[in-house]
Amino acid sequence: MKSTEQQTGLEPANAGSGLWVETVRQQVGSLSFGVVQIVVHEGRVVQIERTEKVRLTNPVAASSGIR
Repeated sequence: MKSTEQQTGLEPANAGSGLWVETVRQQVGSLSFGVVQIVVHEGRVVQIERTEKVRLTNPVAASSGIR
């Protein structure tokens, strides 16, 4: 399976059509903390990667009573 298909559902042939812009908007819009990377080969978007971070509010201090 190609990573482009797995991560975005876009075929590389369709990635240059502008559909990638909407995909990036959706990925950024649903992200609280993280990174969206756009991979380009020969002037065409071929892959969009998203890494999401989960931020915890000092879980060690909260569970032990430490402030």
